[in-house]
Amino acid sequence: MIDTTNKEALKRTIGKILIVIAAATFVAGLLSSVMGAPIAKWLYFVSLIAGGAPVAVSAVQSVLKRKISISLLVTVAAGGALYLGQVAEAAAVMFFFALAETFEEFGEARSQKAVAALLESAPKIARLKDGTEVPVEQVREGQIVKIRPGDMVPLDGVVVDGESSVDEATITGESIPKEKYRSEIVYAGTQNLSGYLEVKVTKTIADSTLQKIVTLIKQAQKSRPEMQEFLDKFASYYIPVALGMALLVAVIPPIFMGGAFDEWFTRALILLVLACPDALVVSAPVAVAAAIGGASRKGVLIKGGKFLEVLSKTRAIAFDKTKTLTVGTPVVAEVVLLHGANEVDVIGDAAGIEKFSSHPLAKAIEDYAEQKGIKPHKMAGFKNVAGRGGNANCMVCDNKTHAIGNLQHIGASAKTCKHVLAEVERLEGMGMTAVLVSEDTKVIGIIGITDELRADSKAVIDALKKLKVTPVMLTGDNQKAAQYIAAQTGISEVYGALLPEDKADLIDKLQARYGRVAMVGDGVNDAPSLARADVGIAMGGGGADIAIETADVTLMNDAIGAIPYLMDVGQQTFRVVRQNVYGSLIVKGVILVAGITGLASLSVAVAADAIMAILVVLNGLRLFKAGIVK
Repeated sequence: MIDTTNKEALKRTIGKILIVIAAATFVAGLLSSVMGAPIAKWLYFVSLIAGGAPVAVSAVQSVLKRKISISLLVTVAAGGALYLGQVAEAAAVMFFFALAETFEEFGEARSQKAVAALLESAPKIARLKDGTEVPVEQVREGQIVKIRPGDMVPLDGVVVDGESSVDEATITGESIPKEKYRSEIVYAGTQNLSGYLEVKVTKTIADSTLQKIVTLIKQAQKSRPEMQEFLDKFASYYIPVALGMALLVAVIPPIFMGGAFDEWFTRALILLVLACPDALVVSAPVAVAAAIGGASRKGVLIKGGKFLEVLSKTRAIAFDKTKTLTVGTPVVAEVVLLHGANEVDVIGDAAGIEKFSSHPLAKAIEDYAEQKGIKPHKMAGFKNVAGRGGNANCMVCDNKTHAIGNLQHIGASAKTCKHVLAEVERLEGMGMTAVLVSEDTKVIGIIGITDELRADSKAVIDALKKLKVTPVMLTGDNQKAAQYIAAQTGISEVYGALLPEDKADLIDKLQARYGRVAMVGDGVNDAPSLARADVGIAMGGGGADIAIETADVTLMNDAIGAIPYLMDVGQQTFRVVRQNVYGSLIVKGVILVAGITGLASLSVAVAADAIMAILVVLNGLRLFKAGIVK
């Protein structure tokens, strides 16, 4: 496996070096020709060898496999040009084809590295209940593993003892850690933050949720793009026809019409040179490269032209919630005051206790206190209750006992009247996490913490609707939180509480309903659905590496406002591609007829073809300035 990987890496490196040499010497040859320097011929020859070597090798391999490929046609055409003494034309045929092939290979190997990195980051050792440490591969279903604070969960399982907060961002994408108690499910690859857990293993490493993510990515990456299918089909018809026509032109007139063999053989070679689809294969890559280059200047990285084409036909876009439609950082959204307390006391008490905690919700409360200019109360005798909250004595409030945490924690030490329960239910119904603050035996306040909506999320959804594209939300967060964010943005189709495989399955269902579907996400948990979608769009600013590598488009600045822009650029790009392809075919057809009938020499035909190529390039370069990020 390692040897194969190294060979592929070496092959790609050599290919890059050769295409650079071919480009440099071809341009130098053009300049030398203009100045009449005799070295031009040798520069063209070097370009021919550098650009043509991989193409010729591919042609030989296709022949050995009894297949007819475009590389075979290009090689024969270049050989014909050399026979006629046209070194410049032979070099041009090889160079432009090699350049087009380079465009198609853009970024293919990186996603494989990302999958390897994901597996490398997974836990390798599990600690059994008796304290023995064993490789995760040796752990079987039903065994108990111990997970200390700060440990990664080695295998999927169910909690049988202990309480803690677990960061499940790698699996569910949710930024707020989940509280885990007895009978709660935990997933391999997630991180235990605070308390101690004992977990009964329910899945071996081969069947773990983390392994499923990797498998789903690999399966999706094996699917062949439509563009490649089209090129294969095109080659299967076009190349045999071109070779057959050249053979007929070389043989029939001399044998049956008394024509001179050298003359008709020369015309056959002219046909081969001009039949080489170099203008066609360059017309699309130039337009696509210009569009990709223009997008990159706006912080949008597109991994290939086929994704632009699919975006132009996309009819539904699935969004993850956390760090995609939302910022991904917990913030205090509402403070409910109870039993005569004021905000200064409630937030002062809460911030004072949370100074002892590293929980993300604690930071949200401390940040809110700082923004409001509220000084945290000095606390003593802090006691952490893993997975639920904390207790402490307030030195500002006459040494009274205070507690902060969820309903289960506060309910054990304070009066949770119907009014308190109603407020908790209301906040949770709005997608918030309810943090209760108590003083002695009464609840004095409830702090509603939520994930802040991105400022441009609603505008993006509105723009997509105007483009007749249906927005859909797929999230690992609970359905209530998902519904609340969806209502704010204008999304009507919402699916919550999804695991990675659930998201991927829903992408399949959306494709069956809408046709082309794009997926926008940021985390490892989104990687399978990003790969399964027709186009995966990753939030690159703070997104996980695996999501970025798996995705086909990366928004480096996390600017989801670029999504309508992407679709517009895709449509513009393939309008230009169609113009280039149809124009090239028309000119190519005229030149072919003129060349076969003897009305045009090889030099005239190549010159006309070159003019068309220049027009094609200029038309494609317009796409550098296409679209505006809204």
